[in-house]
Amino acid sequence: MLETRPDASALLSSVFGFDGFRPGQADIVDAVAAGRNVLAIMPTGGGKSLCFQLPAIMRDGVTVVISPLIALMRDQVRGLREAGVEAGALTSGNTPEETDAVWQALEERRLKLLYIAPERLASSGTERMLNRAGVSLIAVDEAHCVSQWGHDFRPDYLKIGALRRTLGVPLAAFTATADAETRDEIVARLFDGAAPEVFLRGFDRPNLSLAFEVKNQPRSQILSYAAARRGQSGIVYCGTRAKTETLARALCDDGHSACAYHGGMEADDRRHVEHRFATEDGLIVVATVAFGMGVDKPDIRWVAQADLPKSIEAYYQEIGRAGRDGAPADTLTLYGPDDIRFRRSQIDEGLAPPERKAADHARLNALLGLAEAISCRRQKLLGYFGETAEPCGNCDLCARAPETFDASTAVQKALSAILRTGEWFGAGHLIDVLTGTGTDKVIDRGHDRLPTFGVGTEFDRKGWQAVFRQMMGHDLVRPDPARHGALRLTEAARPILRGEAGITLRKDTLARGGRRPAAKALVSEEDAPLLSALKAKRRALAETARVPAYVIFTDRTLIEMAETKPQSLDEMARISGVGATKLERYGAAFLEIVTGEAEAPSHPARRKLAGREAGVLYDRLLSVQADLARGDSGLDKPLSCSSSQLAKLADLRPTDRETVEKLLGERRADRFAEAFLDVLRAAG
Repeated sequence: MLETRPDASALLSSVFGFDGFRPGQADIVDAVAAGRNVLAIMPTGGGKSLCFQLPAIMRDGVTVVISPLIALMRDQVRGLREAGVEAGALTSGNTPEETDAVWQALEERRLKLLYIAPERLASSGTERMLNRAGVSLIAVDEAHCVSQWGHDFRPDYLKIGALRRTLGVPLAAFTATADAETRDEIVARLFDGAAPEVFLRGFDRPNLSLAFEVKNQPRSQILSYAAARRGQSGIVYCGTRAKTETLARALCDDGHSACAYHGGMEADDRRHVEHRFATEDGLIVVATVAFGMGVDKPDIRWVAQADLPKSIEAYYQEIGRAGRDGAPADTLTLYGPDDIRFRRSQIDEGLAPPERKAADHARLNALLGLAEAISCRRQKLLGYFGETAEPCGNCDLCARAPETFDASTAVQKALSAILRTGEWFGAGHLIDVLTGTGTDKVIDRGHDRLPTFGVGTEFDRKGWQAVFRQMMGHDLVRPDPARHGALRLTEAARPILRGEAGITLRKDTLARGGRRPAAKALVSEEDAPLLSALKAKRRALAETARVPAYVIFTDRTLIEMAETKPQSLDEMARISGVGATKLERYGAAFLEIVTGEAEAPSHPARRKLAGREAGVLYDRLLSVQADLARGDSGLDKPLSCSSSQLAKLADLRPTDRETVEKLLGERRADRFAEAFLDVLRAAG
């Protein structure tokens, strides 16, 4: 392990209030802090930001962070400042005063992190400014924006490679996008093809529960899901702008605090929604994917997808907005045959070259395989990312295994009907043929005389709809955009049609449509009132400071307070997320909520040692001093050391008389040195 690690661990605790790194973070922090070029692929909510924020504090000079959205930058700057770190952002949303303050901090070389949008790189003045500012590292957040085929492509990201060469500093790129194609593009464009040190970290988010449901009155399904989580912050992703507005109105009518967000809104309206979501507890945002990368709110308790996303990566990114604080969070994805047809035609009608279309179909297939899975969803999801896992116990299929059946014969009948009708019809007409329904369309085309007419009486219409949906999910058939969505066989269907392979399908999930994954309680029933009181205090402090509530403390930190019930500032300092600066600002206020009474004020020098072994040493030294305040006889003139002197002794732990005398002076050393050294040596 590199020599930077002890410093990193100490700063992790004192600045950010964390006892340890999440899996994989320590190695990335060491590599970035050592000045090596790094590409880190980490799951959404896996702690990417810390992997460049901590090295920025450790390194000399300023770290430039290139980030795609103003809301994201402002959130991170607020959080860093609350933790006592000098950070600033130069964005179009700044007030003149904010911009002046950033420039002054840069000139005085106080700033540790400077956030800028990629669009700023188009200005020649930016390069000159960064040259003068003493930049020692470039960090690129959401690095997949450099990919020209990605849906988040930002042209100005292409200028970052040139900036790295001009400044001659190391670059650390971070993304949650996992596919090898995008990784190769990042290396080519940001690192000139010279391979950086690559970290590919585990994609499991065990705190997220996973669930899928077939659409059956989808508005009611979303309303029911939200009702079970009333008062919790959530996001509902929709496929169209119009749907975001109608669903937001429906949620408001049902008594929720909800608003819509999409790319067609005015910029001021979008900023207003972003501000509300950041600062209000329990707000639901109904959004298109435009509401994505800028979401850094750690206490989103649920995400629902009202329409099927375009790929398994998009699915993972969207659900990854939930539970970024590590506390339990729920996800639900609705889908149906119309979603599958829409996504297939979207790919086929796009302008991408054939190899890209094939890759996009494969990504959609992976998501459909997850949707139609018959065993643990997390195993299937992690398998796509090349990882293995045991059944998770935290998805709908682990909670209740689906009923399955051997569908080989049924699928053969359906495939035969498709072929005998010339691959010119959609599922509705094919179901009429299979169930022997003599509609005008069936009779006019002579399909009532086909051998497949009426051979599918084992299922009703809903049953056959489920079979066709799952056939599309398994990529046995695809809608043909040139034939107005008519179903055509894929090569994967041929072995089943010929009887060379079988297939198992799920019995239609519509029969279980009334069941909803229940919301998990964040704490026990006994601790719930205390958690509510802690949240109320957080909200009041956040409103006073005009910052989002989670900038004060995240849900996870408050949950730990409610469960462990610290009785002193020392115990409060051991709560995850309570760093030195936040302990100083807010520790006493939250401790009073937990204990019901205000703690006697302690000297600032002692408060800085809270939660550390040095704090315990300080208290022992103070006790020894009290015993010797009038000397061994108890009759001498009173004498004492200052709180700062005691704090230095506790922090440095000298074990020789000479050092103690330098810290205390000869007169105080004569009275206290031997007794203090007994305490310090015993602690060593």
